[in-house]
Amino acid sequence: MSQDNYVFSPPTPTALPIDAETSSFPVRRVYCVGRNYAAHAVEMGHDPDKEPPFFFQKNPDNINLSDSFSLPSHSQDVHHEIELVVAIGKGGRNIALEEAMSHVYGYAVGLDMTLRDLQSQAKKMGRPWEIGKAFEKSAPCTPIVKKDGVDVESGAIWLKVNGELKQEGDLNQLLWKVPEVIVHLSALFELAPGDIIMTGTPAGVGPVQKGDRLHGHIDGVGDLELSVV
Repeated sequence: MSQDNYVFSPPTPTALPIDAETSSFPVRRVYCVGRNYAAHAVEMGHDPDKEPPFFFQKNPDNINLSDSFSLPSHSQDVHHEIELVVAIGKGGRNIALEEAMSHVYGYAVGLDMTLRDLQSQAKKMGRPWEIGKAFEKSAPCTPIVKKDGVDVESGAIWLKVNGELKQEGDLNQLLWKVPEVIVHLSALFELAPGDIIMTGTPAGVGPVQKGDRLHGHIDGVGDLELSVV
């Protein structure tokens, strides 16, 4: 279909830069894994026993490549959640465990910023979480690092607020490891190049305030730094 056949110009696709390259990674969908670290499940009031993973989504244009995060005016309790981001480079449905990692293009450091008050209200009412998760610019993210030579089976993951350590864990603490997440997700959705998966956050989530400086880190993947405005 030619450009002239649209009633208005299509939006520019969201894309993540690729470290050390001039090309970029176009984002199709953003999947998020809930409660994928036992200690975080406990702090959110849930049983830490391993249960089947569950997923929710953010929107591609929620990705935030800026060095700042704007507090929404309609929430009084905005939380940080540091996460390993997995970028899918090859699609598929019902992907086998032994093939799962061949579908990965690379990794990034991301924040699943959450309006905790609105999310909690939605939970109590049995409603979807989008109002607390898929708000504007709610997914700050670093450029993608290609998977070659990057080990995500283990490695420190942490977040500091104003230099004070708030979240700390290790990728080996993921209840559902990266290949298992891909297997489960591909049984529910047909994955495609451009999908990204936010794999869950360790314990220590908490509120941010105007003027805070956030610094997130994942060994072998990189650092994410931004100011809350």
